[in-house]
This record gives sequence, C-alpha cells and structure tokens, in this order.
Amino acid sequence: MQICIFEDDKTEQFKPLTLSRPVYDLVCGINTLREKIERHFPGGKISLHCRKYLVESVKTHNPKIVVNKILDDECLFINGRILFNKNLSKLLRTKKSENKLFLSGNNIVAVKLSGKKLLSFKKNLPEIFHKNYFKHIPFDQIDVKLTEYIWDLIKKNEVELINDCNYFTKKFRSSFIKTLPAEVHCVNRKDIFIKKGVKIKPGVVLDASKGPICIDKNVFIHPNAVIEGPVYVGESSIIKSAAVLYDNVSIGKYCKVGGEVENTIMLPYSNKQHAGFMGHSYLGSWINLGANTNCSDLKNNYGNIKVKVNGKLINTDTKFLGAIIGDHTKTAINTMLNTATVIGFSCNIYGAGFPEKFIPSYTWGGCEFSEEYKLSKAEETASIVYGRRNKTFNSIDKKLFKKIFNLTIKERKEYF
Repeated sequence: MQICIFEDDKTEQFKPLTLSRPVYDLVCGINTLREKIERHFPGGKISLHCRKYLVESVKTHNPKIVVNKILDDECLFINGRILFNKNLSKLLRTKKSENKLFLSGNNIVAVKLSGKKLLSFKKNLPEIFHKNYFKHIPFDQIDVKLTEYIWDLIKKNEVELINDCNYFTKKFRSSFIKTLPAEVHCVNRKDIFIKKGVKIKPGVVLDASKGPICIDKNVFIHPNAVIEGPVYVGESSIIKSAAVLYDNVSIGKYCKVGGEVENTIMLPYSNKQHAGFMGHSYLGSWINLGANTNCSDLKNNYGNIKVKVNGKLINTDTKFLGAIIGDHTKTAINTMLNTATVIGFSCNIYGAGFPEKFIPSYTWGGCEFSEEYKLSKAEETASIVYGRRNKTFNSIDKKLFKKIFNLTIKERKEYF
C-alpha cells in the first residue's frame, strides 16, 4: 500500500514558512512532520503531494521519492499537518475498510482509497486536499489534534524534542559518544547525547535536568556556552562563545547561534551569531540576524497575543510569541522586533525603531521607510549566500523566488 503525505486547505495558515516548502517539511522537535510519519511505516512506499509550484523543489531535495503521483492500487493519504504518533498509527492500521475517510472535526486526518474510488481520484489529483473531495466516502470521527498555525509547533516543541530524542537515542545508540572532556560541565549526564565528531571547548555547561540534550555530528561548541535541555543542535552547526540556549530550542543543520535563545525553532542554514534575544520564535532557512537583533515575546500587559494571518487577526491563546521569519530574510544590527512580528520571504530589514508587526515578502526597509525588494537583487544575494555554503543557486531556486514574488504582490500593494 502506498503512503501519500499531503497538504490540505489550511497550509496557507503556516505562511510565510510554507511559501517555500510543503507544510510537512516544517520541523517540530528534531524532525520534520513528514519524518515523524515516515518512521511509523518502516519500509513503506512513501510518496509526497504538494502544491504544483513546489514540485520541482521537492523532487530536487527528495530524488528517490514519488511526488504528486499515485502508483499503487491502494493508498493511505495522511495529512502533513499532523504530529504523528504510535496511537494514530495503530488506529489507521486496524481499520480494515476498503475506503474510509478519517476526520477530526472538519479536518482530514487520513483517507484510505482503493479500487475504482482511487482510480477516479488519482485522475484529477487536487493541489491541496479538502474534505469536499471525499463526500461519498464513509467516514469516522477520531480524536486527533492537528496543528493549525506556526505557533502550535512552537508550543509543542518541548514534547516533540523529548519524543524524538527518545526515539533516536534508542535506535542509534552506538553513534553517541560515552565520555566528554573533564572541562565540560554536565548536569544529568544520562540525558545528554553527543554524536561522534562533535567538538566541545572548555567551560561549556550542558544541563539536562529539565530535559534531554541531543548534539548531532560535527557540531562545534565554543567556550563558555550554556545549553539547558530539552535542546537539539543539528549537524555541523556552531554554537558561539557565551551563547545561552535555554529549554525547548531546536537548531537545524549548518546554523550558527550566539546570544540568548529560548523556545525557538531554527531551520537549516540560518545564522544568529551575535548578542541579542530570540524567544518563542520560528525561523526559516537562509536567515541572517544582525548583531543585537532582539525580539519581544511577551506583551507589557501580559495579555494574549494576536497575529495577522492572511489578513485576519488570530488570537493565539498564548502570552508568549516572538518572531516568525520566512526564508532568506536578513536583519541589520540592532534591529528591534515587537511581540509576534511576522516577516515574509526574502526581506531586508533595517533602521531605528520597531518595524511593522506584519512585513510582507520582498520588503526592503524598516519603520522609517520601506519599499519593494527587487527580485533580481534578492536572487543575487541568495546566489552569494548559497556560494558561501558551497551550494549553487540554480534555475529551480530562481523559479521558486519568482513564483513567491508573484504570489505576494497583493500583500505588498496593501502594505506600501
């Protein structure tokens, strides 16, 4: 049976992060939402379904995986917004019905299709799935909570860090080193997991008293850094001297991190090298935060925070939320970001004072002056940045930049 991980009609609620990737490629804990699904179907025929403009990019990053095609006579479609777990895996495996729709309220959790129903469906596969496409399929209501917005992933990061760390430390136990230099101070050593190739300099404190610390291969930690679990640091990342990583932090591969960070998810190839605070935030890839970039993650009146999503103010039901920043965005030194600031794809933010709390993709400027960031200039910068990491900004990347530029024209017209 083919397993197809799909995007549904709520993918847009995860912008700007989902402008440049499918929703299931967002990280929570150590892994992407997709990887959490895949590990419950070892040896399964996994395929991916996404918006058409993302197909080439997804194929480039997953050359061995089928994208936007159903090849089997039977398929289990799984919503990519789910934080998948063992209980859901068991539930879906025990349902023997030939065709079945699984709903949680109005959300599609999964769909099992085979025979004529599958043949009919795969002839006209939609870009994004909606329950109306399955009106004539028998359905069950099941108790599963799906993530709805980016801040759901931030809220769930602690639990997922612990779950993912437990999974990987059991599965890959032999890849973790047993001893650390005497100059490294460890608290609750049994919950500190360091892979081979990691270099940790004297004066580093690793405190796993509140949760596990997992350091992936080839990470370099400079002297006097402090890491309080649960925390994950991805492959080949660098933690700078005197950096403080408080609990519930996920750092992707090839990142550089300094200053003070807590309750934050940072996707691969992003930099926050210098002093400055980032809390309860979600940062995309290829971001660079200038020295002393700071974000507020708590309102002065301690009230619940509202965020602008697709033109609407949404109550997050949380008192803590920092910055949500799209891929390829840069901030200048001493940039100040207000509580729950959302910055789009490929922006360049600078200037004194606080910029607006919603900044559309391809914005150049800050609170004093803003204009559209020229597509050619954004591509030129991305090409230079890629080269610094021995990567090539290719025609597929260029197409993606242009598509996102065109998709976000309306946002900019309303903003400038």
